[in-house]
Amino acid sequence: MPTKLYSSIFPSIIFLSLVFLFLYSTFLPLYTNNHSSSSPAKKFLTSPSSYCNIFNGNWVLGSTKPRPFYDETCPFHRNAWNCIKNKRDNMGIINSWKWVPKDCSLERIDPKGFLSLMRNRNIGFVGDSLNENFLVSFLCILRVADVSAKKWKKKGAWRGAYFPKYNVTVAYHRAVLLARYKWKPKQSAVSDQDGLKGIYRVDVDIPADEWINVRDFYDVLVFNTGHWWGYDKFPKETPLVFYQQGQPISPPLGLSDGLQVVLENMVHYIQKEVPKNTLKFWRLQSPRHFYGGEWNENGSCLSDRPLEEHQLDLWFDPSNNGVNKEARTLNHLIKEALQGTDIQLLDLTRLSEFRADAHPAIWLGKKDAVLTWGQDCMHWCLPGVPDTWVNILAQLIHNILETW
Repeated sequence: MPTKLYSSIFPSIIFLSLVFLFLYSTFLPLYTNNHSSSSPAKKFLTSPSSYCNIFNGNWVLGSTKPRPFYDETCPFHRNAWNCIKNKRDNMGIINSWKWVPKDCSLERIDPKGFLSLMRNRNIGFVGDSLNENFLVSFLCILRVADVSAKKWKKKGAWRGAYFPKYNVTVAYHRAVLLARYKWKPKQSAVSDQDGLKGIYRVDVDIPADEWINVRDFYDVLVFNTGHWWGYDKFPKETPLVFYQQGQPISPPLGLSDGLQVVLENMVHYIQKEVPKNTLKFWRLQSPRHFYGGEWNENGSCLSDRPLEEHQLDLWFDPSNNGVNKEARTLNHLIKEALQGTDIQLLDLTRLSEFRADAHPAIWLGKKDAVLTWGQDCMHWCLPGVPDTWVNILAQLIHNILETW
């Protein structure tokens, strides 16, 4: 009798267990998603531009645009970008163009309001000199709200400032490849027929020393890389050689494949090691406007007005073999690497593509600078286009923090 009872109940128990497991697996994700969406961390990951594509628009020339926040006397200037001091032509017109998004508005930063919002928080820029260009504009604008700001170079920062009225630090860490790299001269001079002088060893899985230990210090981080990934920086006689887990990658990688592997590893490191509540941006490429040659080949950018929209693809579209196509090519690799992460794209490329008129060009502030280094058609005059970058970044940060 007990055996019969057991055999009749046992299938029922199995059936009820399966029903319970089905209901549990169906409704648990719904509960989890609803629960997690109310947490600050989840809100922090929400895309601030999901309701407003602030990166799509046009430059409009207006006589009523407010004067720049700063001039040539800002103590955080870098001389070669100080276009007022260097008497660059058309600075008034350069700063009369206003970026107007097509489907939303862009507010001009309120330095006092922004520093109040960021009180007791810190902002870090990590990458190449285009992020430094960005930083200098940011520092000069924020100084309007705190003239007691002091230069700051602790924790391995290349340059930065501390704003004591608000206990806010904004700084830049120079790491042009993001990954660690080091010069290794050729060990033997027996045969110089190959022309190799040495190599730059790149450890694709190790962040550069300049920023590896600052991940816990900043509440906002803005990353970039790209402009050093070219054969003008690393020609065949001094190439990049890529290492992983301490060993050379075999077969050896070219520049594009090397960049892809570095991006994958750096993004993985950021996702794993940078605190979840840190707001992370990746600034896409700041386009160059060289015409008639590269920076070291008498390239020029003596434009007096922005490009027209129909000209952009001629200059930048890889399918047209545009003379400055690298920016969009690199952006494609960066976007692929960032898919599925909480790192937000700061897509300043297109709005900057228009502004062929806003580079330092020949106005570099030092005698014979152009003869030595060529025209600067890569960085931007200050005040100038980076001030618009600051407006955008400040608005995105504000949009996110106000949801907390």
